[in-house]
Formats: sequence, C-alpha cells, structure tokens
Amino acid sequence: MSTQTEKFNLFAFHGKMKILHLSWMAFFITFFIWFNHAPMLQAIAKTLGLTPQEIKTLLILNVALTIPARIIIGMLTDRLGPRVVYSTLLAVCSIPCFMFAMADSFVQAAIARFLIGFIGAGFVIGIRMVSEWFPAKELGTAEGIYGGWGNFGSAAAAMVLPALALWLGGDEGWRYAIGLTGVMSLVFSVIYYKNVSDTPKGSTYFKPKRTGGLEVTSKGDFFFLLLMKLPLYGALALLVWKLAGPAIGLLSETQALLCYVGLVVLMAYDFWHVWQINRHIFSKPVPEMHQYKFKQVAVLNVLYFATFGSELAVVSMLPLFFAETFTLDPVKAGLVASAYAFMNLMSRPGGGWLSDRFGRKSTLLILTAGLALGYGLMGLVDSSWPLVLAVIAAMACSFFVQAGEGAVFAVVPLIQRRLTGQIAGMTGAYGNVGAVVYLTVLSFVDYSTFFFVIAATAVVGFIALLFLEEPKGHMAEVNEDGSVALINVGH
Repeated sequence: MSTQTEKFNLFAFHGKMKILHLSWMAFFITFFIWFNHAPMLQAIAKTLGLTPQEIKTLLILNVALTIPARIIIGMLTDRLGPRVVYSTLLAVCSIPCFMFAMADSFVQAAIARFLIGFIGAGFVIGIRMVSEWFPAKELGTAEGIYGGWGNFGSAAAAMVLPALALWLGGDEGWRYAIGLTGVMSLVFSVIYYKNVSDTPKGSTYFKPKRTGGLEVTSKGDFFFLLLMKLPLYGALALLVWKLAGPAIGLLSETQALLCYVGLVVLMAYDFWHVWQINRHIFSKPVPEMHQYKFKQVAVLNVLYFATFGSELAVVSMLPLFFAETFTLDPVKAGLVASAYAFMNLMSRPGGGWLSDRFGRKSTLLILTAGLALGYGLMGLVDSSWPLVLAVIAAMACSFFVQAGEGAVFAVVPLIQRRLTGQIAGMTGAYGNVGAVVYLTVLSFVDYSTFFFVIAATAVVGFIALLFLEEPKGHMAEVNEDGSVALINVGH
C-alpha cells in the first residue's frame, strides 16, 4: 500500500504516521528549548541581577536570529533534505543551551539567548517533510498536528521547567533545567537521523532549479518579492536600534552603526542573489504550467505576522502579565499563562482540519476575524476581572491565533512543491518579524495597548486575505528525467 493511500491513523507508528510523529517531536524539542527561559525569568533575573529592561531585551534577542535563520534553513531544507537539516540543527543548538545555563552576566546570557534563536527555524524543516508524505486532502490536518503538537513545547516548558528547577537546585536550579533541555536536543538529533527518510520509497525529492534565493515566475512578482523582503531587514534594524538605545546600551554607537551597515550590505547581497536566480524571466517568460503567484505567499506572510508573531510575543510576556495583574507567584503565573499555549494541542490541528474540510480561504477569513476580536477582548482584561475569566479570554483568543496558524500552513505547501522550504521559511520569518515588532511596542506601552495593537494588525490581515486565491487543480514539477509530475492541490 502506497504512503499516499495509507489510512490516516493517529495512533499508528509506521509509514507516513511515523514521519509525522517523529517530526512533531523534533519540533516540540525546538520550542521547548526556544522558550526554556520564559517561565523562569524571575529566578534568572535574581541570579544574574538583571534590570526589567534587560529582561525585556532577552525576550527580544530570543526571537531575533530566527528571522534570517528561517530563510537560510528553508533554502538548506529544499537543497539538502529535511532529515539532515533537522538532525544537524538539533545537535548544534544544544551548544548555546549549555552556554545559557552557565552564563554569569547579562552579556553572556544575551549572547547565548541570541544564538538559541536559531533553533526557532526548526519549524520550517518539518513543513517540507510532512508535505512530502501526505496527499493534499490530508495536508492541512497533518501540518496542523505537526505545528500544534510541536508548538506545545513552549507550554510544556512553562509547566515543567519551574518545578524541575526548584526540585533540582532551588535558586540556581534554572541552570540545571536549561542544561537538561540541551541534552534532550542532542539525544533526539541522533534518533531523528536514524529513523526518517526525506520521501516515501520511490518518490522524487524535488529541489529548486537554482539556489541562493526564492524563484519567482513573473516580472511583477520579482519586484513584489524585493518589497516583501524589506520588513525582514527592517525588523533586524529595529532590533539593533533597541539594543543600542539608552535604556539597554548593549551596543555602542559605533557597533550599532556597523550593524546597520552590515544589514544594508546583507540586503544588497540578498537582492543581487534574487536577481541572479530570476533574471531569465526578464528575457524569456516562464511557461504558464510552471508559474505560481507570489501574492499567495505575500498574503500568508501578513497573516503569519499577526498570528504566530502575536503568539511568540504573548507567550514571552504572559507569565509576567498574569503575575503583575493578579499578583501571582512565578510557578502559578507560569501555569496560568501556559493555558494560552496549551490550546495548541487542539486548535492548530483544528485549523488545518477545518481548512481541509471547508476550503482554505473561507476558514482563514473566519479565524482572522476571531483573532481581531480575541485580542480586543484581551485588551480589556485588568485586575478587576476574576482570574478564571481572564484565563478563559486568553484561551479563546489563543484558539483563533493557533487555528489561524494551522490554516496558513495548510496553504503554504500547495503553492510550489520544490520551493516549499523557502516559502515556509519566508512566511515563518514574518511570524518572527511580528514578534519583534510586538515586543518592541510592548517596551513602550502598557499591556492593554499592546493587545489592541495586535487586534489592529489582525484587521489588516483580514483585508489582505481578500486577495488570496483558493488553491485548486495541480502544480507541475519536473522530474530528473525531464518528465512532468502533476501534484494535486485541490480537495
């Protein structure tokens, strides 16, 4: 029985289901590590003598490197295959984990936190892996389970790590807890490498025709791609500005200037690469059969900015929000805040399933409207609310956020198979751009304004969605022997 026709049985551990389970476990570990500091921030701050501004800096640094990392990892995945890239990422990222566990100063902690951000790119790899093993009619559900169960790693960290830290060593226990997450990553990198393959037996792993940048298929899309790259560099510039500001002062004026110059050089190099890869479209049009519309990617980028961007920002600040608004101790605040990420177990797979059943675009429209209303409600929460009601509001909001993410990534693999890693990388990076923007906003405003800002960006996402086209028919890919393979993208 071929993998494509094999029954979708969640409790099976062979064929495509084994790949799905091992991939969400790998993703779970990346998120467990990426947010291993958030629930223990108060203990970390106490040990290292951090100011409130330095704590906020660690939160921003944590999501910074993930922006370029997702683009780079997306390219590597399309080129080298998910098996090698995922295993290597898990092994390499255990190093900054150990560095953070042994940090003795803010600067050491900041560098380690910045480097740990690279592990946030792991998500992109599994999107391509899962799309190789599941047919279009199951893809939303499979990607939703991958994303949702893996994403739950941040909630698991909030629930498990504070108690583990206390058990392991009191005030300094956070060091052991974070060190253990590094060991976990190292061990699983070997398990993943030994137990998966990039495609089902006999299937072709389609690679990009050219590497170094995203292929587009029309002149208009070439300029559209360059335009959509600007916010990625803008977010990194925003980060430099924040780190060089008087409140933090991690970078001197000269260092900040060098960073800005570096970003401009990097952007010029990136644009030149995009030109090298796509210049042929200016002399010879791409056959219609091989074309795809970049606007599909652009719309998904905007939506992921609002959904995943807000999730990253909110997961980082929610324990602190509950602790300060309702005067809770850290363990209790971490547990209460984990209710937000806890929803990932069901809502992200739910968003993918709804997308498979009722259409990609209509599902996204409903979920984005719910997202705007959910954050509007969160903006009204204050200490006069009963805690139970505040938690329910956070969970309701969280449902729309994560179901929206599931629905976005039900569309990503249906745009162009050979570019799935890169498209997922760009859309994923926009989620991080959202996180940097939202966390920067948070450092200037109070909690309720922060939630209202997210609600406003969700409205922008809703408007952008009106331009999305429902995937239908087939996408064409060329086999190594020159024959054309048609991949079904409709229901």
